[in-house]
Amino acid sequence: MGAAWKGTISFGLVSIPVELRGAVQSDHISFRMLHAEDLAPVRYERVCERDGEPVPWKEIVKGYEYAKGKYVILADEDFRAAALASSKTIDILDFVRANEIDPRFFETPYYVVPAKGGEKGYALLREAMRTTESVGVGKLTMHQKQHLAAIKTVGEAMMLETMRFANELVDATELSFPSAGIVRPQELKMATQLVANLAEPFEPEKYTDDYRANLMKIIGAKMKGQKIEIAEPEREESTKVLDLMSRLQASLEQSSAQRRGKPVRSSRGTRAARESEARPSSERGTRTRKRRTA
Repeated sequence: MGAAWKGTISFGLVSIPVELRGAVQSDHISFRMLHAEDLAPVRYERVCERDGEPVPWKEIVKGYEYAKGKYVILADEDFRAAALASSKTIDILDFVRANEIDPRFFETPYYVVPAKGGEKGYALLREAMRTTESVGVGKLTMHQKQHLAAIKTVGEAMMLETMRFANELVDATELSFPSAGIVRPQELKMATQLVANLAEPFEPEKYTDDYRANLMKIIGAKMKGQKIEIAEPEREESTKVLDLMSRLQASLEQSSAQRRGKPVRSSRGTRAARESEARPSSERGTRTRKRRTA
């Protein structure tokens, strides 16, 4: 994987040559848009709104609409001029505590890798930030756009995460949230105990993309001309206020039994089974119907 950006980190009068390399990779399943009649790929075209004709890339310019239908045209040199001051430098403006930064600010992570001759300065900055438990906040220009950025230590590496600017966050006061006063002490005690029972160390490897796995199973079956049955997911119903305490109690019993290694059926599943047995067979068949994927 090539470098996404090359330049220097600057703090005070110290400059460190570095490269930014991607810290995450896409693992999504790609699909082509096809014409249903003959399965030929569909090509996207850039069409002029005025004459309806396709426009080649060489005839396309970028314009800023300052009034309805009125534009200011910007050329490549205009973008370069705007980014000139910081296009090759990550200027660290402040060092702050990591827990002071709202997680909503963070966007995309990159590894900061020292370039030739920058190893000593890299290690020095990393250890200084580790010792002071601080994060460097600065700015850089990448892909013709200026970003706020945070540089932090992760093991022996330094990581840079591009950040949103303050004006890009939605103010929580614009929305309505329930107050803590509607929660009864006994409910809070039981919910807190349930959270404690379910607490585990974070192990990212155990969380897998089940949707992607199911898609690949379906794709594999279709490639072999096979049919695959997928069970209809049962719709989860919101817990009513009157059921809250009983659900909490049942959840506590279930989590406690699981910690002791005993098999347990949830109260919800038991009740659902009783309701199923009480319904006519035709209705039960409708609820457990499976959809068939050709």
